[in-house]
Amino acid sequence: MLTRRDFLAAGTAAAALAASPSRALAQTPKRGGTIAIRAWDPPHFDASLVHAYKTHVAISFTHSRLLRYRAGAAVKPGSLVIEGDLAESWTQPSDTTYVFRLRRGVRFHAKPPVNGRELTAEDVKFTFERMLTEAGSNASMYRAIAKVEAADRYTVRFTLSEPFAWFLDMVASPMAGGIVARECVEKWGDLKKPEAVIGTGPWMLESYRPNVSLTMIRHPGYFVPGLPYIDRVELLVDEDNASRMAAFLSGRYDLGWEFPGTINRTDWVQIKDRLGQTRPTLRTVEFPSNVVNDLAMRTDQKPWSDVRVRQAVSMAIDRREIIEATLEGVGVVNGPLPAALGDWALPIDQLGEAARNYRHDPAEAKRLLAAAGYPTGFAASVCFNSYGSTVLVDTMQLVLKHLKAVGIDARLDQKEYGAYQATCRLGKFDSTVFGPLTPFLDADNFLFGQYYTGEPRNRSHVKDPALDDLLVRQRRTMDVKARREVINDIQRHLAKQQYYVHVPTGTYIAVWDGALKNYGPNLGYDYGGRLLTAWLDR
Repeated sequence: MLTRRDFLAAGTAAAALAASPSRALAQTPKRGGTIAIRAWDPPHFDASLVHAYKTHVAISFTHSRLLRYRAGAAVKPGSLVIEGDLAESWTQPSDTTYVFRLRRGVRFHAKPPVNGRELTAEDVKFTFERMLTEAGSNASMYRAIAKVEAADRYTVRFTLSEPFAWFLDMVASPMAGGIVARECVEKWGDLKKPEAVIGTGPWMLESYRPNVSLTMIRHPGYFVPGLPYIDRVELLVDEDNASRMAAFLSGRYDLGWEFPGTINRTDWVQIKDRLGQTRPTLRTVEFPSNVVNDLAMRTDQKPWSDVRVRQAVSMAIDRREIIEATLEGVGVVNGPLPAALGDWALPIDQLGEAARNYRHDPAEAKRLLAAAGYPTGFAASVCFNSYGSTVLVDTMQLVLKHLKAVGIDARLDQKEYGAYQATCRLGKFDSTVFGPLTPFLDADNFLFGQYYTGEPRNRSHVKDPALDDLLVRQRRTMDVKARREVINDIQRHLAKQQYYVHVPTGTYIAVWDGALKNYGPNLGYDYGGRLLTAWLDR
């Protein structure tokens, strides 16, 4: 089994072997062309009210944020450098004050009811105040905001209720923060309808055919002159893996068909030789994935309220078998944080005594269950949605097998995607739920949002006052070294408690057509950002 250090090193080495960005950057970009991408049918289009990649990927093309993460062929996968998007500059006068100076002349898409008017500080104020007051799942990212003020037409001042070390990361996140127009909310009540997809981003939503496709066309009034280069983006919905594979083999898709522009290793090993013949100019790069699947449990109810039961579940999971059977032998064991967040995640061997909880030890699992009062095990249900992923389905089957081997008879409760997002994803389930966590790009969202008492994404209903204190402390600690020490303490505590049981993660194999220049794959939902300066040489 690949160690975490080997895994990260392999990703770095693969990145170094990728196509030379200097060549793409040296060429003169061409305007025009259409890029085709396999995408997903959004449950709706209101990005502020859902943590759903199917929505956020689409919105990444149409909406701009105050800040963004740098993208392009020169950016190494996993690198997350903040830069301005709508903000041309920003300052932090105090620990609780941030001031953003907006670009002038930024215009919304020329669609009613906004009709291409200029974006102002009032739009930023409205967007963030709406997120804080609407009953949505994104509020936790911005709860530290006490006040948003439009100091003048192009200046926005944020006052926080307390120091929040991750504030700029939250503002840059492609999972929220896209600036919207008040007129759209006033007309439609929310932004769920496709007609309400009106932003200031590089592309505009031209058409939406439910469960078939979304078509984006170039925004001629985009605030960066000359960008984007690509005229048209076709986002094609296809929930059948065999169909997706055939489409890619035929050249229909320009990016790998899995999130985020990748191909699962199980599929890649089957088709890479054929692709070498049919699509010899394809480019590839491998890097660690931050998509973590976990088993969440109702820790506010028996039997899951007993730490021995949760530890038994973790010991029941044969992580090596999952890596071998579903990830073609290339994967990493995640602790409380995804190993892909290398600046923050502790390796398993640094979790102290709690490292034993990540070993496959069915005998000890049975002993713990007996000690907790369940010598013959118990029945349970697992809420589940496949996300259209064959790997996720295979992993779920192995988890069920591992649980049954120690006496936990877990039965699947399968739901369609929209129902899953509205219920189990938000902690509304009877026993357990298995599925992917939102692949956040910062440690805080994996910690505070998932574990703090009362948070909407606290699916396991964790209520741990000592942990709450640590979670708040790391948020208030501006010094990075001191914050890392607090987060290390949090990880060791979570490794012991096992409020969520994480399974291994594989390596992304990002694949893209050789005609797509100045493109660089990376973590996260920001497909639009990664294609902003890309162009097609065909």
